[in-house]
Amino acid sequence: MDIILAPGLWLDASSWDPVLPALRDAGHSPHPLTMPGLGAPAAESADIGIADWVDAVVAEIDAREGEVVLVGHSGGGNVVWGAADRRPDRVARVVFVDTIPPHPGGQISEFDVVDGVIPFPGWDFFDEEDTWDIDAETRERTLPLTRSVPARVPTDEVALTDPRRHAVPVTLLMGPLDEPTFRDLVAKWGAYGDEFGAIADAEVVKLDTAHWPQFTQPERLATALVEAVSH
Repeated sequence: MDIILAPGLWLDASSWDPVLPALRDAGHSPHPLTMPGLGAPAAESADIGIADWVDAVVAEIDAREGEVVLVGHSGGGNVVWGAADRRPDRVARVVFVDTIPPHPGGQISEFDVVDGVIPFPGWDFFDEEDTWDIDAETRERTLPLTRSVPARVPTDEVALTDPRRHAVPVTLLMGPLDEPTFRDLVAKWGAYGDEFGAIADAEVVKLDTAHWPQFTQPERLATALVEAVSH
């Protein structure tokens, strides 16, 4: 199976390196992506938005034969769900890594813009629940891997127009949440709950990790990805 992997904000294709060997050993063909405008100054990235990131995934789908699996980490979840909306007949499954499907018009989040781009705000910016398993060595090793993102991307609304996306099977690999807990919570999240509730085939798998398992628990994440793709 061709597996297209979209990283979260500030990360490039190399962020998936720790899980690629396991995917290949399981007989799959992973295709990690670096999104447009990553690390580029404002003069080169000001016009790049979430639609361009979705376009990049759609182009990768179109370059493959047959069905593909899409994997999105964090903000990459908005990207792959947007791509699934564009190509619902080509996507065998969407796997969300510690994130959930956005609703139509959903955004990733808002961060400070510096010199026309959004730099990585540093590990200390995030809550303890997102970083509790990132030790000092991992923080030091991974910080140089981060790059700025185009200013528009995190706050652009994702376009979702084809209800056939709801027929695409979905797996949520959630760090701290098991399925009953997640379903109870998401039902209270308004439009996000409506979007999740409309998905015909959705499963939730608890990883027992914080927000960046590709850095902190790559073996566990790789095993969960292989199991999700093998459905």
